Amino acid sequence: MQGFELTPQQIQELKLVHRSLKLKKAADRVKIIYLLGTGWTQEKVCEALMLDEGTLRHYIKRYREGGIKNLISNHYLGGKGKLTKDEEAILDQHLERILYLDAKSVVDYIWKTFGERYSVRGATELLKRLGYVYKKPKIIPGKASPKAQKKFLEYYETLKNKLDTDDEILFMDGVHPQHNTIAAYGWVKKGQEKEIKSNTGRRRLNINGALELNTSKVTVTFEETLNAITVLTLFKKLRKVYKKAGKLYVICDNAKYYKKDTVLLEAKNLNIELVFYCPIRLI
Repeated sequence: MQGFELTPQQIQELKLVHRSLKLKKAADRVKIIYLLGTGWTQEKVCEALMLDEGTLRHYIKRYREGGIKNLISNHYLGGKGKLTKDEEAILDQHLERILYLDAKSVVDYIWKTFGERYSVRGATELLKRLGYVYKKPKIIPGKASPKAQKKFLEYYETLKNKLDTDDEILFMDGVHPQHNTIAAYGWVKKGQEKEIKSNTGRRRLNINGALELNTSKVTVTFEETLNAITVLTLFKKLRKVYKKAGKLYVICDNAKYYKKDTVLLEAKNLNIELVFYCPIRLI
């Protein structure tokens, strides 16, 4: 890992401690620091030990601040963590922006962000103390932003004019056909309303696809869910469909899984350039 180096003495110390640990979770934390300090990238460590990047950064921070003892202590005892007032304020601001459908998701966020363990019951009490109640969000229609649309159309015309003869432009999106929008309960600030754009559907079907406007050619995959893995599946299928094409310019919205490092890297390997476009705003 660039910027993270260990001395030979630190590496030897990590080896000795790792051999002495009986708890797998503690041993894995030591292994993480050892691998990063001996040339492994963050991506490789996350893949090998099935970690998310937030958890990895937390372990690095603990090791830098207090060495091995700080890295492995109190991580597997199961006690409840306590947030400071500043951390509670950060959590409150985050919950104002993001709607969580259950307290377990809030528990995960607290752990990844602050490194503190909360039970579901403890997180529920914390949410109530911060003034949140469990209720459905309010459904409202979406409204387009003319300014954002105009800006994109200008860029789109520029892109079409600079294409090589074997390049292609595709519009990619995931769709979830259903009848009637169903608002799920989530943690919302007491006295406030959360708003979501309405859609239609009872039985949900996940379809990932890309459209080529000139020929109306559509390439689709049918998935149980849409995420970074299923996006890569679509990319590979596009390359088979457009095997004689040069660069594929794929226009998409700002869904989080489109911006995952694994997605961006594979797009580059397949000579696919993602063009992000999101002109929709809530009223």
